[in-house]
Amino acid sequence: MSQNAITIGAVIYDPKVTVIWGIIADFFKENALEVEPLFFKDYQAQVDALLKGEIDIAWNSPLAWVDADIRSHHRCLKSAMRDTDQNRKSLFLVQAKSGIKNLQELQGKKIAFGAIDSPQARLIPINHLARKGLVASKDYEEVIFNIGYGLHGDHVGGERDALEALKSGSVEASVCLDLNYEAWVKDGTIDEKQILLIDETPLFDHCIFTVREGFAPDRLKAWEEVLFRMDYNNPKHKEMMDMEGLKAWVQGRTSGFEQLKEAVERLRFFA
Repeated sequence: MSQNAITIGAVIYDPKVTVIWGIIADFFKENALEVEPLFFKDYQAQVDALLKGEIDIAWNSPLAWVDADIRSHHRCLKSAMRDTDQNRKSLFLVQAKSGIKNLQELQGKKIAFGAIDSPQARLIPINHLARKGLVASKDYEEVIFNIGYGLHGDHVGGERDALEALKSGSVEASVCLDLNYEAWVKDGTIDEKQILLIDETPLFDHCIFTVREGFAPDRLKAWEEVLFRMDYNNPKHKEMMDMEGLKAWVQGRTSGFEQLKEAVERLRFFA
């Protein structure tokens, strides 16, 4: 690795991650800026490395952003995110035959969630329920499908198993990310006549590049300038962008993490 390379952390939630970052690294090299992807088994290890200065930039989940922001005393910087990371929401699903029409009717019922550390499939939905007056363990039973702990919900298995529990009737409701719901309707996993959407959270944002404290501003600017040149109309870029689930890189923002920050505080998640 060149001493001038910008080191980028990425969590291996799926084997395709190494392919994605191989394509990105090649593109940066073509644009005379070397990046070196470094891979981590989970977000805890990646945030640790970022705060120690072992990597320059981390491709973080929203929960990893909140963790890094808190632990750096708000000194980490934001960078880009995917177009699809903005304006997401979590959905509450029930069986049509249950007759349940709203969240209040889930009083005393079982609700299926994804991984315990999933922003979209547990933390934000639990916070939304609390805002509506329903407290976990008191007003409903929380059923967790804790697949891929440490991956912050990147592994969709927990959400999928929560849906299957709803379809089998072992729980009265389940939660999932809107993008997963749309994909499951499209592929037939969800029949909209049998599975009803009864509520949704306010909009929030998802993954974001997080930059270590002290990273040179000119280097960050150079990194972003090259990243934003990636073009979905370029077949080479399209392959990577389809795998990573975006059509464009956009400037990152942190305003979309307020619900998650509230959830982390409410549940004392990092305590």
